[in-house]
Amino acid sequence: MNAIADIRKDYKLKSLTEQDTAAEQVTQFSAWWNEAIESKIDEVNAMTLATVTAAGKPDARIVLLKGFTPEGFSFFTNYNSRKGKEMAANPFATLVFFWKELERQVRIEGSVEKLDAASGDAYFHSRPAGSRIGAWASPQSAVIDNRSILEENVQQLEKKYPDGNIPRPEYWGGYIVKPVQVEFWQGRSNRLHDRILYRQNHGHWVKERLAP
Repeated sequence: MNAIADIRKDYKLKSLTEQDTAAEQVTQFSAWWNEAIESKIDEVNAMTLATVTAAGKPDARIVLLKGFTPEGFSFFTNYNSRKGKEMAANPFATLVFFWKELERQVRIEGSVEKLDAASGDAYFHSRPAGSRIGAWASPQSAVIDNRSILEENVQQLEKKYPDGNIPRPEYWGGYIVKPVQVEFWQGRSNRLHDRILYRQNHGHWVKERLAP
């Protein structure tokens, strides 16, 4: 336990001031996103998606960002998965990015909506054939007896769609998290981190500094 408690890093790469940040959250996110891309961070689009169970318990997992606009941040998954059911029951979520190479974190809180079918079709058909078959083969989050069930499902689907023309399952598609607040966190020395919060206020973004 002492060895774990002794693990620490002093953050010194950059700072973040109110003057450094854009007027709106999506512009600021875009700037940080481009820096993260240029830094060649591995799986730069990996983000924690936090939801709430019907019993009010927090639940979280890593998913992949697939797009962002002024309206929100999008990703795709199985509607019948555990996270899909949780978002159906309580349509609010938090996203968290941690780009350790830049000593940065972004937290996004907002409401969740399904993307339209056309968006789901467009992204689904851009995926490799194996991933499209996987969406059919796996009853995501359901209990299964063993892995051979998945492998057998894959074999049957490969025979069913030998030409690779695999349609999107109706239970699979996209979501968009529409932010009500976004926090940009820049690591600083001695744990005196910079935290700039954007929050919605009657249709406008208000920018505030939070204590670390």
